[in-house]
Amino acid sequence: MPAKITFDTVLKIAASLPGIQEGTTYGVDALKVGGKLLTCPAINKSAEPNSAMFRIDMDQRNALIEEAPDIYYITDHYVNYPCVLVRLSRVNADALRDLLQTAFRFVSANDRGKSRGRSRK
Repeated sequence: MPAKITFDTVLKIAASLPGIQEGTTYGVDALKVGGKLLTCPAINKSAEPNSAMFRIDMDQRNALIEEAPDIYYITDHYVNYPCVLVRLSRVNADALRDLLQTAFRFVSANDRGKSRGRSRK
C-alpha cells in the first residue's frame, strides 16, 4: 500500500528543487521560491480537508481539473487566482512531483524580470 500523502510529503519532495525556501503564510507551513508563494495547505474554509494549493497557470489548472476532477479542483475563493487545489489523499507521489515542478516553473518564470513599479527611496 502506498504511503499516505500529506503536506509533509510535499515538503520532502520539494526539497530537491533549487532555491526552495520553507516559510509560512497565514500561519501555516509554505514553500516559496524567491520569496513568492509556491504551495501551502489550502486553509480557506471552502477547501476540503487535507488539500493543498499549488500556484500554476490557469490553463494548466483547467486541464488538470478536466483530466482528474477527483484529484484536482477549485473553489470560488481561489477561482480568480492562478492556482489549483489538490486532494492529497488521492494524488500519487509521481503526480505530486510533476505538479511541484510545474508550480516551480510557473512561480520562477513569473518572478524573473518583474518589477512592482515602485521605487525604493
